[in-house]
Amino acid sequence: MADATIKDAPLREVQVEALVVMRIIKHSSQAFPSVATGAMVGMDVNGVLEITNSFPFPVVDTSSADGHNDGANAAAAAPRAKANVAYQNEMIKFLREVNVDAQNVGWYLSTSMGNFINMNTIENQHFFQSQLNERTVALVHDVSRSVQGSVSLRAFRLSPMFMAAYKEGKFTTETLQKSGLRYQDIFVELPVNVHNSHLLTSFLHQLPAAPAKKELSFPSSLAALDQDPQLTQTPLAPNLDSLDLSIDPFLEKTCDLLLDSIENHHTELNNHQYYQRSLAREQAKITQWQAKRKAENAQRAITKQAPLPEDEWQRLFKLPQEPSRLETLLNSRQVEQYSRQVDGFTASVSAKMFAVRSNLLPGEVE
Repeated sequence: MADATIKDAPLREVQVEALVVMRIIKHSSQAFPSVATGAMVGMDVNGVLEITNSFPFPVVDTSSADGHNDGANAAAAAPRAKANVAYQNEMIKFLREVNVDAQNVGWYLSTSMGNFINMNTIENQHFFQSQLNERTVALVHDVSRSVQGSVSLRAFRLSPMFMAAYKEGKFTTETLQKSGLRYQDIFVELPVNVHNSHLLTSFLHQLPAAPAKKELSFPSSLAALDQDPQLTQTPLAPNLDSLDLSIDPFLEKTCDLLLDSIENHHTELNNHQYYQRSLAREQAKITQWQAKRKAENAQRAITKQAPLPEDEWQRLFKLPQEPSRLETLLNSRQVEQYSRQVDGFTASVSAKMFAVRSNLLPGEVE
């Protein structure tokens, strides 16, 4: 009974080994700007999903005969592909033979500018949760965000409500109103905790250099910090990227993607409005036909003739099919992702700007 309780405990945290984090970062950097994907193995311990090992999916050459590369690696970008599933099963078999954690706990993917909420991600995660292991996660590493000075690593799962709706395959306005599914309910994000072994932690505590014996001079610029040997030649050199005030490239690109998503949202909205107009026209034709048929049957009743069938409109008229609202949900979730990204990035930049305000505006009285 205790084992069943531990196994059925809801997932509340994802614990990733530091070595796995380094592997994912290395694979993502090497594959950039293409999408890098791979499998993860580990253990599920009382609601904590421990990721202890990972391996990338094999790279497939998609070059054509004329040497042109498609740019997208179909097998590597689709963990649900048969070739990758077979490769993953073979690798897990080898790991089990050498007594390494061999439970499938999910997959990872790299992204740029937080652009990962799409049908490809949905289908891959749905495949993992429905076919391989229900308690799996998708670990997303944002390469562009990590360049700004902080490692971006987030874990997502599809919510039970969305899994049920996706299994049914109907994302019409009526079904969404009945189920109450919103774009916020597509993913469930879990906190990510990076774990180091005790030996590695002890080793890291022994690496820092001795403290300075004299007062350090105030640096004139970030370039001066980069050239300081006391800061660059130590084993644990500080990350000076977080001091960079150059915000234009990342913020500008994110805003461009946000505007593109808003335009896509308007396109989907126009498609749905076109469907509503087409439906209204067909329903008006059906109503007119039914009124005409009732009048004909009334005349035939007077002349004591057999009435004509009044349900013949189902064969004569075909109502337009409502387009799926899934793309609208995903696009709305992606817009929210970009908005939060801009909000979080500008919050940290604003603090930097206030810190250097006296240097930027030396004549202003504080």
